[in-house]
Amino acid sequence: MVGPRRTQIGEAQSVTVPSAHLIPVLEAIGAAAYVVDEQGRIVAANRRAEGVLGRSADELVGRDAHDLLHRGPQGQQLAPSQCGMRQVSHAASPAGGGREYFEKADGSLLPVFWTIAPYDISAGRAGTLVIFHTSGQASGPGAGPEQAAGTLTAFERLALLAETTTQLTSTFDTEEALRRLVSLVLPRLADWAVIDLITERDEVWRAAVVQADGDALVHHDGLEGPMPPIPEESPMPLSQALRGVASALAGPDTYQGSPDSGITAEQHRLFETTGIHSAAIAPLRSTRDVLGALTLGRASQPGAFTGADLALLDDIARRAGLALDNARLYQRQRKVAETMQNHLLPQMPSVPGLQMTVRYLPAPDASQVGGDWYDAFTLPDGATALAVGDVVGHDLEAAAGMAQLRNMLRAYAWSQEEPPSRIVERLDDAIMPITDVTMATLVLARVTQNSDGHWELSWTNAGHPPPLLITHDGLAHYLTDGHGLLLGTGIRRPRPDATVRLPPGCTLVLYTDGLVEKPGHTLDEGLNRLRQHAAALAHRPLPSFTDQLLHRVQPPGLDDVALLALRTPAQERGHHRRPTPI
Repeated sequence: MVGPRRTQIGEAQSVTVPSAHLIPVLEAIGAAAYVVDEQGRIVAANRRAEGVLGRSADELVGRDAHDLLHRGPQGQQLAPSQCGMRQVSHAASPAGGGREYFEKADGSLLPVFWTIAPYDISAGRAGTLVIFHTSGQASGPGAGPEQAAGTLTAFERLALLAETTTQLTSTFDTEEALRRLVSLVLPRLADWAVIDLITERDEVWRAAVVQADGDALVHHDGLEGPMPPIPEESPMPLSQALRGVASALAGPDTYQGSPDSGITAEQHRLFETTGIHSAAIAPLRSTRDVLGALTLGRASQPGAFTGADLALLDDIARRAGLALDNARLYQRQRKVAETMQNHLLPQMPSVPGLQMTVRYLPAPDASQVGGDWYDAFTLPDGATALAVGDVVGHDLEAAAGMAQLRNMLRAYAWSQEEPPSRIVERLDDAIMPITDVTMATLVLARVTQNSDGHWELSWTNAGHPPPLLITHDGLAHYLTDGHGLLLGTGIRRPRPDATVRLPPGCTLVLYTDGLVEKPGHTLDEGLNRLRQHAAALAHRPLPSFTDQLLHRVQPPGLDDVALLALRTPAQERGHHRRPTPI
């Protein structure tokens, strides 16, 4: 009979051992480790874990690992939903990460890097193996203080690669990705990191020259900036890396001769200025192109880079290249979406007596740009049409659908002298056969001035958040009448209209749901927050009112926000205020 198989650390498989062998297996790992059961309780820990955490096995075993150890960066308790390690531990698959914190027995915080894998505690009893270390922890059995800082065990290399993937793929901001990349390699692998990027115009830009000075990462701006062009035939390490030819090791001797190109001269200057005695250079590649090069250098750290280090750097650079390529594609899409949105959103008409301001806030995620819009235009009968809407979907297709919807709405409103409800009914009938829009919400309103000088608003609401009306004295309420189904449901039923007289000096706010919807909060909470801040700002000039409202409400940024604010004159035509007694 074949006995239980012990999986080597680093394999992405579960580990099956008899319960009696838990401690020997954990001791053989060479890093701090413990095992938890399906409920998250610690069932075994090795001596390294006890020493690092300052807790004996008796203090660890039987305790919930999350409640006992996991903390936020200020030492605060974390809800399970806020703990990345807790979340992935329930996924029953290998994972890794870092920049998280354990609480030691003395209450101090321990920044940790970790890897987890499914672990069969015994027959029919599943658990999770947790291996962790700190950036300053010795790197192997018997490692002493004299060990080179850049030396990593096989497990630590695996953990670094896992963390590289986790950290770099969780952001679509190029600068943030570069910052994370530098933090990942310094000071674990080197005390200098240099990143050269190839721009879209095939120019080279030295984007980062960073030194690890103790716990601080110091940017050397004087060494950053534009670089000479990439030489076509140069055999020098950086030139080859920027052409995507190969990775290479380098030292001061590499650059002692006469430079064969401007880039080689810059590398010579880099080595002289920084004192780097050993460097490893690898290309940053995407699946389509070479994006740049990553150089790691050791100046104060002892020991030269080896072929094994170069293989690790290659792996890191490959993952970083894919992440940077994704970030560039994201930013390109975001720029296209924002440009498209800005061209599609109209200028406000000039209406005597009325003030109008509009704001559009794109979401930070490019995939969330495009669906929200506002519009205002003068109708043939002299009325002013107002509209705010949201097309379901958050991408370029949503932006294109928004443009279709807005243009059709304008055409119907201009050609048909009908109430808002009837215009929206026509629009709803045309959505499925004519446009690419699946569903949408909107408020369509008409603002008119009567012969006696009063301003009047009539509107219909197709599944959209209600308009907010604030009087000059700060009384605020939502206009909840005129509400009907959103567009695109296929259900045909009459839509209601509603009408209200607009008081002198009042402010009307039309907006999209990105202003009031926030994760972890109800819609009512968001609406109340908007109403309270709008009421407090009623006395502000309209541009200031709009800007301060956005600042105070603080949209969470998960969706775009379109906002249109309108203010009536403080004094109606033909009416005069009574003089104030002196």
